[in-house]
Amino acid sequence: MSEHNPVIVALDYGEARAAVETAKLLAPHVGAFKVGLELLTGPGPATVAAIRELGLPVFVDAKLHDIPNTVRRAARNLGAIGARWVTAHAAGGTAMLEAAVEGLEDGAAGHPAGILAITVLTSLTGADLAATGITGTTGKQVARLSKLAAAAGAEGVVCSVRELGDVAQVAPELKRVTPGIRPSGGDTHDQARVSSPAEAIRRGADWLVVGRSITRAPDPVSAAVGIAEEILEARAELRTVT
Repeated sequence: MSEHNPVIVALDYGEARAAVETAKLLAPHVGAFKVGLELLTGPGPATVAAIRELGLPVFVDAKLHDIPNTVRRAARNLGAIGARWVTAHAAGGTAMLEAAVEGLEDGAAGHPAGILAITVLTSLTGADLAATGITGTTGKQVARLSKLAAAAGAEGVVCSVRELGDVAQVAPELKRVTPGIRPSGGDTHDQARVSSPAEAIRRGADWLVVGRSITRAPDPVSAAVGIAEEILEARAELRTVT
């Protein structure tokens, strides 16, 4: 298990200044930052470049899902402004994911960059999937989409902590990124499938996306440090077991 700081802070702001100021404050205490749709569709993609200047990887949660040619061009543009990772919905299919991988690599022009395939959003339950016509458990759907993502050349997948084992069984080479992370006893907000940082590490997550639990805390730095300490304890427990 890598000993990098696995915390990706979700900068879910509508204003670039607030996002960059928060990133500057937290940069010494976290591993990466996430720029999502709110920033991309508000201040715009230039926010990615501004945050990347702080020296940490930037995860662009663009959730690409369109015809392959459109996705290829969008991914290329995001790679050109410094995205380390870009998300694309695995449900878009193999050709679309392959186009995303190709476009991102082309735009990145040599700097590390990879596609993270979104499997099942952490806001969805099994009942929600059934309502869309998808039968079976969320775990089976995540496993199905993870196999597709691996075949298409994605670097990793985004899934809840509950499905980490399903990914490991069918595509162990993929990086596993888990949103829906809340400190023990924290508010679940609008997520249906959430977990603590320690549980995520114990189950094999490579990166943990944490948003409001840090950014809206009374003291964001203390919140980030507390999560890092919880992660260190979980890693120590794993070393003791193994």
